Amino acid sequence: MSDGKNGITYADAGVDIDAGNELVERIKPAAKRTTRSGVMAGLGGFGALFDLKDAGYTDPILVAATDGVGTKLRIAIDTGNVDGVGIDLVAMCVNDLVCQGAEPLFFLDYFATGKLETETAARIIEGIAEGCYQSGCALIGGETAEMPGMYEAGDFDLAGFSVGAMERGADLPAGVKEGDVLLGLSSNGVHSNGYSLVRKLVEVSGLGWDDTCPWDDSQTLGAALLAPTRLYVKQALAAVRAGGVHALAHITGGGLTENLPRVLPEGHAGAIDLSSWELPPVFQWLAQTGGMDQAELLKTFNCGVGMILSVEAEKADELAALLREQGETVYTLGTVTKGEGVTYAGSLL
Repeated sequence: MSDGKNGITYADAGVDIDAGNELVERIKPAAKRTTRSGVMAGLGGFGALFDLKDAGYTDPILVAATDGVGTKLRIAIDTGNVDGVGIDLVAMCVNDLVCQGAEPLFFLDYFATGKLETETAARIIEGIAEGCYQSGCALIGGETAEMPGMYEAGDFDLAGFSVGAMERGADLPAGVKEGDVLLGLSSNGVHSNGYSLVRKLVEVSGLGWDDTCPWDDSQTLGAALLAPTRLYVKQALAAVRAGGVHALAHITGGGLTENLPRVLPEGHAGAIDLSSWELPPVFQWLAQTGGMDQAELLKTFNCGVGMILSVEAEKADELAALLREQGETVYTLGTVTKGEGVTYAGSLL
């Protein structure tokens, strides 16, 4: 006599627990590579522990940040070039943390997909681990969510969460004043903002991701647009610790126009000379393809400047030299003045 059971398993419903376990084992070496002082346990627990005292802090303030990669993922999915989006994910979080004056300590990721493809997922998470390693930040946990019916075949989404710390009283911005010099650090392309517009402009151009890149014939258009977001953590912290840095602004969504004012006191503005750097070819192509005017370009994209530091005028040359020693391309963009927002002189186009 039948007991009424039909023998259906979780795997029959589209969730493969064994694949999830296989992924955890695959990524353990990558996560272990990011271990730093303060980490108390590896992957696999219900939570992750971190010892702030072991990390060297005596009176710490915690700082948290979360972000995603946005529709740049669409290009990664369509091309199968997923290795760099993990770096993007880390960068979008940890570059924000340093703007508060914090050292990123640890990172957790959330990877969601309709059907878990272990190889693809591993490549993505290994990219996350690489971003953490480059930032001195430990990958101590995460979540892999296999959700059939929620995502189309091959699609996935990423979110990241980072926690950093600083000693009490070391938070930024602090001391920004008229006469501060604005130093810009070069970007590595579009980074991870504005990709809904980027994809629209590629559509308008009639090109495909596998076509030769119009501004760099050594690679495809898709590969060029997937250049990972630059990580500014170690360089920015070195400048902060040298003294004289009053503020840092990560140039993300909203471009230079919206992000610099976030770190300026009321009644102060950023005066930027647009002739102090050259608009990178990717932005020239985007502007030309879309007939974009300069104002729209500056409030949508980073335009070649991924981080801005507001620094004591007397220390500007010293800090610029230090940052160059750290491998940065540094532009002297202008100064902090009385006023509101950002004013521009000269032209990028």
